Amino acid sequence: MAPRRSKHILSAWVVTGLILMGASCKAREAPRAHAETPPPPPIPQAPAAAGGPASAVAGAKPSLSDAPVQMALMEADELKSLGYTGRARGTITGAAGTYGLPGGVAGYAMANAHSAVTRRKGVALDKADFGAAEANTEAYAAIDENPFLAVASHPLSTFSVDVDRASYSNVRRFLNEGKLPPRDAVRIEELINYFAYDYPEPSGKDPFSVTTEVAPAPWNPRHALVKIGLKGKSVDLADMPPGNLVFLIDVSGSMNEPMKLPLLKEAFAMLVDQLRPQDRVAIVVYAGNAGLVLPSTPGSEKGKILDALASLEAGGSTAGGEGIRLAYKVAAENRIEGGNNRVILATDGDFNVGVSSDAEMVRLIEEKRKQGAFLTVLGFGEGNLQDTKMEQIADKGNGHYAYIDSALEARKVLVGELGGTLLTIAKDVKLQIEFNPEKVASYRLIGYENRLLRNEDFNNDAKDAGDIGAGHTVTALYELVPVGVDDESVKTGTVDPLRYRKGPADAGDPARAGDPAGVAATAAAAAGLAPAAAHGNEMLFVKLRYKDPDGETSRLVERAVMDESAATPSEDFRFAAAVAEFGLLLRESEHKGSATFEDVRTAAVRACARDREGYRTEFVKLVDVARTLSAQKIAAGHD
Repeated sequence: MAPRRSKHILSAWVVTGLILMGASCKAREAPRAHAETPPPPPIPQAPAAAGGPASAVAGAKPSLSDAPVQMALMEADELKSLGYTGRARGTITGAAGTYGLPGGVAGYAMANAHSAVTRRKGVALDKADFGAAEANTEAYAAIDENPFLAVASHPLSTFSVDVDRASYSNVRRFLNEGKLPPRDAVRIEELINYFAYDYPEPSGKDPFSVTTEVAPAPWNPRHALVKIGLKGKSVDLADMPPGNLVFLIDVSGSMNEPMKLPLLKEAFAMLVDQLRPQDRVAIVVYAGNAGLVLPSTPGSEKGKILDALASLEAGGSTAGGEGIRLAYKVAAENRIEGGNNRVILATDGDFNVGVSSDAEMVRLIEEKRKQGAFLTVLGFGEGNLQDTKMEQIADKGNGHYAYIDSALEARKVLVGELGGTLLTIAKDVKLQIEFNPEKVASYRLIGYENRLLRNEDFNNDAKDAGDIGAGHTVTALYELVPVGVDDESVKTGTVDPLRYRKGPADAGDPARAGDPAGVAATAAAAAGLAPAAAHGNEMLFVKLRYKDPDGETSRLVERAVMDESAATPSEDFRFAAAVAEFGLLLRESEHKGSATFEDVRTAAVRACARDREGYRTEFVKLVDVARTLSAQKIAAGHD
């Protein structure tokens, strides 16, 4: 009963935050001058009296006696009395969802809640504040950032697309709990791809459009930044093929926490509300063993599906492998030819019975994907989140991975982006970039470290790659060092001269490594090709391969990118660059150049004019939180 009461108490506070957020992004723009100790995010003020201007409220001096702050403190105290661990954000986002507020509001509100409680208690708001500390067994794969590569010896860059967004919502969860995220929890490509960009709808035979743009890199203006953007065709819900969905739900004991199974059930109820009569849903659960809770049921029987969801309870160990086998079996038995056949796995990823290791789970998923069903993985909870396992499962299962940290995020993924979440329009999507050595000396792909492919994999249709859903946008950024720019901070390395081969392979000769154009000309002559100069003002050449969702033969898309830096980069370019810079700072990257949180904030604020759902504004608030936490870390001597 107590959580329900606090939910309604907090609603007034969240509404207050929304009122203050109504001001334009530019009104909150920070100067570029760097403060020695950045202040914490502002605490939202109580609403003005009837008829009073909002500006008067926004200009008032924050006080611990203000009603919104008192409400935040009451909420924290109540959560503490209940023994919850880090649940403040969940309660606030639930209140925001009740009142239909934009997605960015919850993160904004939570940042201020943490700031208020921290000021009152003098400590960060974390698990220790809400009860006994719990062992943290969260797992993240180590990320070795992509280095700069010399075009002379590495003219091609090949990788798989990635439409996962889990890293961003997970990073948000850490920041909203008053903690900087672990470095390896920050996958920069997922931070960038969390946001929608205004790329054009495809107009030709291909199911997506390709957009490119070039401008100086904000953290190193001597370098160029190239943005490659894909936009999958949008499909109305009414036009989507009938769905054969299997909900595969983890009901093991580790899911017995408020932000796990209860939030999971709320999230799936949102999806059920979107079902049409021609769609079908089955529910498979697993704990110590797996079982079929609901056989395949038409979407017209929403009450029956919702009742089955409501009946789920957590307890027992976690036989994830057995659950996966049963879910794919049910999907195969109810397969719809030409339909959307998909397993939706919801879990914290903490498998501990039967097939459980990362390698075993990956092999099982690779085996099952041959049945033709796609996979969506939804991660829940904290403390034991097995991020590595869930990302690998989604990658190998022709699917994608999202992390649900709130009811608002569930609505974003399962309602607002339903087409991209459930309908694949292109699979095994790969990109290969060839750089013109006349224009580019070296390059670095930002992010996508776990999506890199061998150059030979590009033309190999047997090689698995990422998928694109309806309406999805995918963005990749390359940082380039132009020919003629001498930057001692960029280390590409050299190799010894080859003993048995000269000519094209001579690119590895240190004596020739400083002359990329000469190496390219030698290589081209030996191969009977035209020199790079014959391609005029081209900076690079983009090639892309994809397959139809039910196809096995790839199609090729090609696009040349000219050496034409935009005088005024687009708003999308500037925002994507700001998010990338934010990721470099969170990762404490050796490639961050002159990046600062202040510059990230300034750039992001100037690029949020079209922020219909509040996500870009939320990002600005997260930058403020990260800046404060980073300053505290440095002051504490832990840099």
